Amino acid sequence: MSARYLDTGTLREEFEMNIRKTLAATTAAAALALGGAAWADTMKIGITQNNVGVDSYQTTYEKAFIEAAEANDNVEVIVLDAGGDVARQIAQIEDLIQQGVDAIIIWPTNGEAVIPAVRKAHNAGIPVIVTNSNIADAGFDFVASFSGPDNITQGARSAEIMCDKFKDMGIETEAQVVHITGQPGYTTAIERAKGFEDRLPEVCPDVTIVDTQPGDWNREKSQKVMEAFLVKYDDIDGVYAGDDNMGVGALNAAKAAGRDGIIFVGATNFAVGYEAMERGEYWGSIYQSPVDDAKAALKTAIETLEGKDLPFLNYFDTPKITQDNMGDYTKPVF
Repeated sequence: MSARYLDTGTLREEFEMNIRKTLAATTAAAALALGGAAWADTMKIGITQNNVGVDSYQTTYEKAFIEAAEANDNVEVIVLDAGGDVARQIAQIEDLIQQGVDAIIIWPTNGEAVIPAVRKAHNAGIPVIVTNSNIADAGFDFVASFSGPDNITQGARSAEIMCDKFKDMGIETEAQVVHITGQPGYTTAIERAKGFEDRLPEVCPDVTIVDTQPGDWNREKSQKVMEAFLVKYDDIDGVYAGDDNMGVGALNAAKAAGRDGIIFVGATNFAVGYEAMERGEYWGSIYQSPVDDAKAALKTAIETLEGKDLPFLNYFDTPKITQDNMGDYTKPVF
């Protein structure tokens, strides 16, 4: 099968994945139909990803998705990368519709802006699976299923991690926190922020979030955001970052400024976050596997095409990880 890969919109390579195979006669005889479409041997599934080059999580996700597809005799995939560009992702969805794929998986660049393209796929009879970061509620009618983490719960769990640590330190009645969010308009960023900001006053009502700024999932930008926070605020007791990549950027700024004693809590435990936890510099995060994420997305698409009755929201568990229990978890590969 010929799979195309786009790196920030440029065709980066064409190669043969060789995963289209003929099904056994008994399986072919039982080929299923969805929305008027049927296949005798393979399910043709297209995926348009958010921005593979932006961090190691997305790079690992893409690799795991391809490996899972190669291991399935019944699947042919077209793998695309929007490079963080909404217009490019919309064009990719339209191209997949024209190619007549059986299902489309989308990792949205923007939860609102992609809705018209998702609606177009739905109207063409092509089921759409949203992966990792959901689209806005207004687009739910056009989506077959969502597969990924429960980001609101992740934000809430991060708030609990931070509150518990403040209580251990005896500063839960006075602590001040700064918040570094992901990319504005990106559903994961919105949901993790909501989970954190709703839960923190429930468990630690006297803790104050003094400032919030976006770090855009970027370590270097998050370091600059934290540098500005450190100049603006003499007292910062905790930092919540929407992922560990940004959290480590904030940690680097604090170390450079000689500001000790700040509690750093993130989400999506990256290898750099895990290593900082090992050094005692970073307190906790949320353990999330891009491999599980990718496999779950493909599985959800296949089961949708097979006509299985699935819940709309297919979450996989993402537990708390701190310096206290990190020995129970292997170091992330991304």
